[in-house]
Amino acid sequence: MASPNILHMVTPLKHMSPFDVNMALDAGYNAVIPYAQVTLEEIRGLVQDAIFSRSPGDGPRTGFFIGGKNAILALDMLSEAWEAMVPPFAISVFADPAGSFTTAAAMVACVQKKLIEKTGTALRGRNAVVFGGTGVVGFCSAVIAALEGANVSLAGHDGDMRVKRAAADMQSRFNVRVQGVDGSSEEKRCAVVADAHVILCAGPAGVRVISSQVLGVASQLLVVADVNAVPPPGVEGINVQDNGVPIPGTSAVGIGPLAIGNIKYQTESGLFRTMIASDKAIMLDFRDAFQLATNVANR
Repeated sequence: MASPNILHMVTPLKHMSPFDVNMALDAGYNAVIPYAQVTLEEIRGLVQDAIFSRSPGDGPRTGFFIGGKNAILALDMLSEAWEAMVPPFAISVFADPAGSFTTAAAMVACVQKKLIEKTGTALRGRNAVVFGGTGVVGFCSAVIAALEGANVSLAGHDGDMRVKRAAADMQSRFNVRVQGVDGSSEEKRCAVVADAHVILCAGPAGVRVISSQVLGVASQLLVVADVNAVPPPGVEGINVQDNGVPIPGTSAVGIGPLAIGNIKYQTESGLFRTMIASDKAIMLDFRDAFQLATNVANR
């Protein structure tokens, strides 16, 4: 009889996300055990408890998931977990804080698909502006877009200080070129998007971030994506179900949160199933999420 597939789920927050618990069970895990308020320093001990309690052959049937709401902390926890392995004892590890890695992967994958359909070329060399870049989804979207060769700007709603720090962190960790810019007023947002080809909006739920006036000055604009599903939309003129629908008053098409969410859901579920199916221990982060999201979006 095969050993059960067990997933240990850790978060630095008070509660593990019910969304992620449901996703893991629906993907095929037999048992899911949540751990809350976990610190970075506790990761090694938890991982080694998990790896030494099963034979090396059952290691791939054991998973370790990292949640939370902080992309950098999740990546640090991921690295700490992977370094805690003692071959031949090893388990698979997957990080997706607040669903941000899979959501960001889905958003960029959807944008890239529409760019190719519209122009025949992808993100490389395109000017991409990210709103909400200090949040987890915006942060990851910016890194993925930059890794794909886009010229990425992070627009800060409260000035450029925080986004410049975020951009510097991205550059030092991932060796990508990203700049922080001031998007704190309508006038400044107009200036920021004036030469943009792509806009990725990952602002807070229920907040209008980009008006039709701002979109109207972006004469080179091709694709705009918005992950906000709570009215009003983050980008004026984009509806929740839009998937390549022309945005009124622009030459761009829009991608709404439900279109992105559909790819995100399949991506997170797919990564859980990838861990379950693997015959060896694997480590998954936003780069793996983007690869899978791209495949899903192009089906």
